[in-house]
This record gives sequence, structure tokens and C-alpha cells, in this order.
Amino acid sequence: MKSMEEMLKAAQQAAETIQKQMDEAQTKLDAMEVEGLSGGGLVKIRCSAKGRVIGVSIDDSLMQPGEKQILEDLVAAAYNDARVKADSVAGEELAKAQQGMGLPPGFKMPF
Repeated sequence: MKSMEEMLKAAQQAAETIQKQMDEAQTKLDAMEVEGLSGGGLVKIRCSAKGRVIGVSIDDSLMQPGEKQILEDLVAAAYNDARVKADSVAGEELAKAQQGMGLPPGFKMPF
């Protein structure tokens, strides 16, 4: 039978390992890119899988003074599309990381 001190040390080491793996997963997510589109591809937004906006591309045909509201709506729609894709990629990657840690399926890690 292990002493209480040995069990606490083992638990601390396990927690440190899990934290390291989660940090690595977060770094990997920030390096992954997704692209959100709207207006048939006239507006594109690139985001990291963590949701950080990397770039915005707007087709020149939308650069008309009278089209401001449409352009604003298309930018918002493209971002929302990218965000959905980022959330999907992040969920898949974090699920892989959790499996590697031996956590039960469906276990929710705090962020």
C-alpha cells in the first residue's frame, strides 16, 4: 500500500502531465487555420482553431459606398462561418488529447 505522500506526489505528477498535454493542444489549435466564407466566397475570414482572426479578404466588387450594410453583414456571416469551423476543429483536437490522457469520453475540461 502506498503512503499518502506517494499518492499525492503521483497525483501531482499526473496533473502536471495533463496540464502539459492541454497546453500543447492549445498551442496546436492556435496554429491550425480555418476559413469562413460568405457571399459565395466574396468575403473570406481566416481564423485559428482557437478563434483568433488571422485575415480578412473582401472582393473588390463589394467596395461600393452604397453596399456598406451588405458588406458588414457579409463580414459578420464569414466570421460566424469560420467560428463554427474553428469550434469543430477544436472539439476534435481536444477529444484526441483527452483520449491520450486516459480521460473518459465526454469529460469536459475547463478552459
